[in-house]
Amino acid sequence: MNDEASSTHVKRDEFLTARQLAAILQVSESTVRRLARKGRIPALRLTPRITRFHLQAVYDALSNVSRPRSIRRSAAAADADGESPQLSFKDLL
Repeated sequence: MNDEASSTHVKRDEFLTARQLAAILQVSESTVRRLARKGRIPALRLTPRITRFHLQAVYDALSNVSRPRSIRRSAAAADADGESPQLSFKDLL
């Protein structure tokens, strides 16, 4: 395989289906689609029926969501212990 084909293959691997992204985020596929429809996570619509998601762009979008003060405190406490908090529905909404 030449370098150009190899780099194209790597770029294709970065884009996920709604089902793949849902498995990574540990949410339902309908939640992923709803977040995309509301514009809370970036989505690339290839056709009316085919949508793909760039994992790093989704992580960036979710990390920029403002969280209620109580969640920030609990996350800070978990970070102080050396543990990262598990992603919850409150983090997504």
